[in-house]
Amino acid sequence: MALERGPLLLLTLSLGLASAQKTLEDVPVQAGFDAQKVEGRWLTVQLATGHTHLVSPEDPLRLALHSIWTRDRDLEFVLFWTGEGVCKGVNVTVHPTGLQGQYQASFEGGGSMFVRFVSTDYRSLVLYVRFEDAGEVTSLWALLARRVFRDPKWLRKYQEYLREFQLQEAPVFNLDAHCSPAAADAGASS
Repeated sequence: MALERGPLLLLTLSLGLASAQKTLEDVPVQAGFDAQKVEGRWLTVQLATGHTHLVSPEDPLRLALHSIWTRDRDLEFVLFWTGEGVCKGVNVTVHPTGLQGQYQASFEGGGSMFVRFVSTDYRSLVLYVRFEDAGEVTSLWALLARRVFRDPKWLRKYQEYLREFQLQEAPVFNLDAHCSPAAADAGASS
C-alpha cells in the first residue's frame, strides 16, 4: 500500500533530513531487535543530519515524533506538527524488509523511506531514517528516550555515529506541551 507523500515530505523538510555520507548498508542494525519493546511514547533527545541548513530554529513549523506502535508486523510512527495556529497529527506506517530491525515504506508518486533501529536498550534508542525520492537521498539520525534525561552512555554512543557519518546536530522539538494527542486526533491519518 502506497502512502501519501505530503506528510512524509513535510517530515523530511521539517526535521532537516540531509544527504548521508555513507550508504544504507553502512548503517548498523540492533541485533535481536524486538519491535514490540519499542512501542509507546518517545522523546527526541538529539537529532543529526549531514546539512543543518535544511532546518532552521526560527522556522514556525515544528514537527516531532510522539510515539511508535506495532500494527501486526508493521510499525506506525505517530508524528505531530504545529505552526501558525495549526496542530495536526500524522501516522506513518513502515513495513518489515525481511531483515530484523529494518523497515520501509513506498509513497504515492514515487519515493521511499527506510528505517533502521541502530541500537536500543528499549529505554533509549538510536534511530536512522533515510528518504529517497527522484535520485535524491536524505537522512536523519535521532537519539530517542522514554524520559527526558541525558544518559552519558547513550550520548557517547550517539556522538560516535555523528563522527563516523560526518553529521551535525539539528534543533530538537518535542511537542507534548503544545499539541496533545487528543487535540491532534482529528488531524491524524491512518
